[in-house]
This record gives sequence, C-alpha cells and structure tokens, in this order.
Amino acid sequence: MAKGIFPVEKFQSIQTPFYYYNTELLRATLRTINEETGRHQGFVVHYAVKANANPHLLRIIREAGLGADCVSGGEIEASVKAGFPCQKIVYAGVGKSDWEINLGLDNDIFCFNVESIPELEVINELAAAKGKVARVAFRLNPNVGAHTHANITTGLAENKFGIAMSDMDTVIDEAEKLPNVKFVGLHFHIGSQILDMSDFEALCNRVNELQDKLEKRRIIVEHINVGGGLGIDYEHPNRLSIPDFKSYFDTYAKKLKLRPGQTLHFELGRAVVAQCGSLITRTLYIKKGAQKQFAIVDAGFTDLIRPALYQAYHKIENITSDEPMEAYDVVGPICESTDVFAKQIDLNKAKRGDLLAIRSAGAYGEIMASQYNCRKLPIGYMSDTI
Repeated sequence: MAKGIFPVEKFQSIQTPFYYYNTELLRATLRTINEETGRHQGFVVHYAVKANANPHLLRIIREAGLGADCVSGGEIEASVKAGFPCQKIVYAGVGKSDWEINLGLDNDIFCFNVESIPELEVINELAAAKGKVARVAFRLNPNVGAHTHANITTGLAENKFGIAMSDMDTVIDEAEKLPNVKFVGLHFHIGSQILDMSDFEALCNRVNELQDKLEKRRIIVEHINVGGGLGIDYEHPNRLSIPDFKSYFDTYAKKLKLRPGQTLHFELGRAVVAQCGSLITRTLYIKKGAQKQFAIVDAGFTDLIRPALYQAYHKIENITSDEPMEAYDVVGPICESTDVFAKQIDLNKAKRGDLLAIRSAGAYGEIMASQYNCRKLPIGYMSDTI
C-alpha cells in the first residue's frame, strides 16, 4: 500500500483528475543516472522530452545536467524555454518540417539526427540560406528486434524509422558532397520499455560491426547515439521505483567497442520520469453487474491513453480506503468501449468519492492527453509545491 506517499488531505481540495509528481523521487532518479554514467568515460544523457514536457519537470532535469532529445519544433522551444543549453539539444524525428529545421539552425543545436537523404538535402539547403553548417548524425535502422510491445519497436527493417544499413556508405558519401552539413555521428534506437539487456547487447554487436566497416574506409565518427529504451517496473512502483541504470550503462560499457575519444549518447525518457508520476482520479460511482462490479472514475483515456492504446498495465491503488479487497473493473467516463484502465483488479473496497492513484504514469501520460469529448486537459502538480 502506498497511501503514505500521497498527501491525501491536500488532494481532497483539488479538482480531479490531475497528475501528481514526486519531485523527490525524480531527483533521486537523476542522481542515480549521474552516478552511473559518471563511472564511464564519455557517457552523455539527453532526456527524451516526448515522455513528459511539463515545464517544472524539465527544469529539474535541466538542473541535473542532462541534455534534451527533441522530436518536434515545439519540444525544441520547450527545452530552450526550460533553460537547456542549445549545445545539449539533439533533434530527431522522421518528418522534420522546414520551420522546425530552421528553429534548430537558429538555435545552433548540437545535432540533427537525419533519417533520409532527402532530409539531408533539405537541411543542407536551409543551412546554406543562413550561412551555417549543420551538424548531422545518421539514424541507421539496425534491424534489431526488442522484447517489447509491437507498437513501440523502432529498430526493425519494417519500421518507418532510420536509414537502411545497406545505405550507410551512400548517405555518408552524399554528406561529404554537401558543403552546409557536417557528418558527426551515428544514431540508433530499437524501441521502448525494454527490460532484457540482451536486446541492448544485440544493438552493441550491430554498432560494432558498422564501426569496423567504417574503419576500413578510415572513417571514425565523433559520436555514437544508442537512443534510450530502458523500461521500468510497472507492477512494483513502490519497491522498484528507480530503474536498473547500473545494468543498462554497464551493458554498453562492456559490449560496445568505442574508439578513443568517441562520445556515447543516450536518450532516456520513460526511465527518467515514469515512476515519479501518478494520475489521481475520483470514484464517481460503483456499478454492480451480474458478474462483476465497476469502479467508474472521472479520469478517462483522454488523461492516460496507454491502457487503451497499448493495453498497458498500470498499478492502481485506492489511497482513501483501508477496507478489505474487492475485484473491480476500473473504467472512465469516455463514450468509447476502450475507456478501461484495468479489468478484474483487487482494490480496497471503493465507494463514491474515493481517490484512486494510477501509478507509473509520469511518462506518456500528461503529454499524450487530449480534449476528446471536449474534456479539460489534466493539470500537473509537484510534490514540493502542492
């Protein structure tokens, strides 16, 4: 039971649903990241802003010294506003529009992670118009599978992301012909919510093969970017609140053969913020059917879409009841059959007005919220200011 970690009395006066962020846990997570990367030479971490762009969280992450990994112009703007140094901002994404590229150029960001030759040519053209040289890394699709949900794999040949490995030499040759781009690195990303370190080992093996191939051409890149992907424990958010960063970074330190002077970049999102966030929702009705009972709450998939989109599991706790456990389907008010957070889970007996905490929701929760059914967007509250 996690009642003790929530200021329930303060929650009673706040309109639900809302997000609650444990900033103490976030800071502890960031300290662990810095401690583990500090044990290895040349390891640099960029926070994947797509996981959560709440400005208060971004400020805390920036204060911890992380860079920012962005996949849109809006995320670049949010990162700059939060104070991230532009030389620590990387811009990835399969479909960068002209205004977004120009925004990156105007801010002299560290690097564009390029996903196609046509994109490379556009960046060169826009940089030339500004009299600038854009630093670029090529995102290669390593055709490495990951033990995760099919919708969040990104490193297979069938996915839309990245440049085919067979085209690596061609795209590097093309970059050498263009005067307003500078090839500085290789970028990879195989998926999200990965807990099996063998997946990252497989990526290391593929990167080693590619580096050996480049060395035969006497090409040594300055930067290797292996993306993120480290998962969290959704079943035990209280007992395992900080991911296994040691095993994650040690895997790369042991298996990836970096060349002297190379920098290794990571793009962690979920692993940084997921466990510090919970969606707090109020029970509206207890509806008893012939075979089950429903806890109907005021949060819906407009507030947290992951269960509907990915059939994702989130631990749910009744933080205002100590009564014996009963089985419930926890459902929202949206007029869609997929508006279900969980089926047949045990909760302390619930009644109208009880507060439920949907845990591990700090990543891809608030940031993916929508106004479907003309609903209001949820507000995010910090534990140190509430």
